[in-house]
Amino acid sequence: MSSDPGRGATGTRTLRASLGRWFDTGAQGSETRDGDDRIDWLRATPFIAMHLACLLVFWVGISPIAVSVAVALYAIRMFALTGFYHRYFSHRTFRTSRVVQFVFALIGASCVQRGPLWWAAHHRNHHRHTETPLDPHSPRVHGFWWSHMGWFLTREGFRTDWSRIPDLAKFPELRWLDRFDTLVPVLLAVGLFGLGALLERVAPGLGTTGGQMLVWGFFISTTVLFHATVTINSLSHRFGSQRFETGDDSRNNIWLALLTFGEGWHNNHHFFPGTVRQGFRWWEIDLTWYGLKAMSWVGLVRDLKPVPAWVHEKARA
Repeated sequence: MSSDPGRGATGTRTLRASLGRWFDTGAQGSETRDGDDRIDWLRATPFIAMHLACLLVFWVGISPIAVSVAVALYAIRMFALTGFYHRYFSHRTFRTSRVVQFVFALIGASCVQRGPLWWAAHHRNHHRHTETPLDPHSPRVHGFWWSHMGWFLTREGFRTDWSRIPDLAKFPELRWLDRFDTLVPVLLAVGLFGLGALLERVAPGLGTTGGQMLVWGFFISTTVLFHATVTINSLSHRFGSQRFETGDDSRNNIWLALLTFGEGWHNNHHFFPGTVRQGFRWWEIDLTWYGLKAMSWVGLVRDLKPVPAWVHEKARA
């Protein structure tokens, strides 16, 4: 029985292209058809490996310094996602300099939630098609687990819809971050391992190691960060209260708001996404809003769009 050398060569090229897209999303053959909702298992392998790597905690152990670094990186990166990936890049609810824009895009890129252009394009499509088959992560349409993370691993999910982000695509540094979206996380992981190894040598009393800092500071912190972020896609469309009639399943949930620095006021956001605040009332804790307000006091951001009076009136009615 003879083999087909042409088919073998094609398979090799396909495998090489898939592996190449781990590092370069613009690699040849990265294009996919619209609506291709098959999970790309090969390309999803690093995502799965990140979760499995959390189990290494049973080998590396725990120390206060490693846990502190994990918590600090969760907080810093959550703010970059909520304040900049979401409220700035996706909704343009305030203005900032090109330098600050890039710095927080860089921090956001370390979250392993892809580049700022990809993130903004997908989120804009979510608002455009909420709770319809074109919404990439609607629990009503696709089910809970698909809305939580299944969509993130599909061939369509990996694609950046450039038609949705012409205002952002003009920045070459953002396009570069979007193309090489694994570079920053890899550098963060290497840096954390190096920091842990250095502390083990110069400050052994801290009880940490390179492996421990890598597992806690990168794998555990990043995995928890991912699942906290995507609860807004899944849980915030299932559990909570609806202050506004939005025609979708978005809900306000104080517990998710605390976990995600204010994103859990999701029904507020779906009713009026054009404001930098998501906690519309004084008691609705919105840590991202507080952080952005503080940044405005020192001139790092400006022109923060408020909640209009008519929205407050609508809420009282």
